[in-house]
Amino acid sequence: MTEPQSLQQSTLERSTQPVREGGGVDDPHALALAIAKVADDLKAQDIVILSVADAVGYADYFVLATGNTDRQTKAVHDNVLKTIKDDERIIPKRVEGVTEATWILMDYLDVVLHVFTPDARDFYRLDRLYGDVPRESFGTPS
Repeated sequence: MTEPQSLQQSTLERSTQPVREGGGVDDPHALALAIAKVADDLKAQDIVILSVADAVGYADYFVLATGNTDRQTKAVHDNVLKTIKDDERIIPKRVEGVTEATWILMDYLDVVLHVFTPDARDFYRLDRLYGDVPRESFGTPS
């Protein structure tokens, strides 16, 4: 392999690794619980952790949460970002939807957080789409 190919391959390999100092996520379920707790602390509603490992090839868990307004979904995003970075030393690989804040997606590779406004959650219906996967409710039901 030539030097440029080797450098390109190592860059590609690095970009697909979990974003954690020192390696991958040790316990994806614990990360999902930590993310759900932050959302619950900010009064997000209908928090559910879906075990999607057998349904999708790119994550072990989805955390779904509803904020009453776009400001609340943004606050959940901001606090999850800060708390998980500070406590777990992990940053998301990718974040989408922060500007509109009706559906914010934070991709931690093994765990993906979806924070919706009520209308967006009703429209996209991820709960129904993944209705056959194991799930656990978190926090106080609304």
